[in-house]
Amino acid sequence: MKRLLIGLLALIAPPAFGQQSAPQIPYESVPKALSLPADLYMGEAAGVAVNSKGHIFVFHRGGSSHGPAFANTAAQLWEFGSDGRFIREIGKNLYAWSFAHAVRIDRQDNIWVIDKGSDMIIKFDPEGHVAMVIGRKPEASDADTKPYEHVNPPLPPQNGRFRQPTDVTWDPAGDIFISDGYINSRVAKLSKDGDWIKSWGEPGKGPGQFNTVHNIAADAAGNIYVADRGNRRIQVFDSDGKFLRIIKIDIPPDPDAQPAIGNKPDLTNYLETGGTMTPGAPWTLCITPPPNQVLYVSDAFPGRVYKLTLDGKVLGVLGRSGKQPKQFGWIHAVACPNENTLFVAELLNWRVQKLLLHPDQPSSAKH
Repeated sequence: MKRLLIGLLALIAPPAFGQQSAPQIPYESVPKALSLPADLYMGEAAGVAVNSKGHIFVFHRGGSSHGPAFANTAAQLWEFGSDGRFIREIGKNLYAWSFAHAVRIDRQDNIWVIDKGSDMIIKFDPEGHVAMVIGRKPEASDADTKPYEHVNPPLPPQNGRFRQPTDVTWDPAGDIFISDGYINSRVAKLSKDGDWIKSWGEPGKGPGQFNTVHNIAADAAGNIYVADRGNRRIQVFDSDGKFLRIIKIDIPPDPDAQPAIGNKPDLTNYLETGGTMTPGAPWTLCITPPPNQVLYVSDAFPGRVYKLTLDGKVLGVLGRSGKQPKQFGWIHAVACPNENTLFVAELLNWRVQKLLLHPDQPSSAKH
């Protein structure tokens, strides 16, 4: 049966494979796009999102003084105005704060945060009040409270509980989809009211199986795009979890490309073997608003951002690893309020860059 599914997969998604080149997209990085008061410092920028007013929300791994889960608590949520001016911190000393992973904004401007350390997803209303709590953190009083371990065979997942969740999205009906994540290797679906509906996925390499479910996004038709990072692919499902297709990004890196940190990865047979640090392994997903939707994806090595059609054709590519403006140190989140404006949150460079894309400018460079 598995061989039959893999054979069918090759027939289902031919546009997603085999592309070996894409034009460079000209772009600029806006200087000092976000402005912080003199006594505030951003840590690892894990999440970034933009609401309907153009306000920017950053969920970062900044230290705080309240009680830790396993080490120093590393999660703070900040709001900035459309001009980049710092407005406020939301959820200071929140019980769910442990280790920041993602922030997203829904169509009603509610603010959703995903904390990988506490295994919780929190919905704030636009005023910053807690409106929904999903999941539950380990109790500090438990004798065996400690970080999760990857065991074989994996522990069975539980409805309503999460093990290192990573992201959240919604379909047009408002149903909630959570990528869960590092341990459970699944997608969870809840109703708009927070009632558990179902989940799908398990560890593996076949269709509907995952190796680090790192990001999730939905298009206007309600299809769910899942960043299957360790398998170096994006899987697409309908809103009921039916497998639709796989997207892979096969743009070879520059031979001289260097990683943002660490040794250069072994790229022998990486198209088949995959891995978190291989070219095209999706760390982030962002789909632009309708009517003309495109998909933005980033990888850690060689540190590029890719622009794709929703069926997987790579339209363009930009950037590389580095520490300067227009270079990237592990992009962990992308916000795309429109096709030519991106906000990218970087772990290694402790910053969020605002990028303005200029696809109409001439560029003959190929990657």
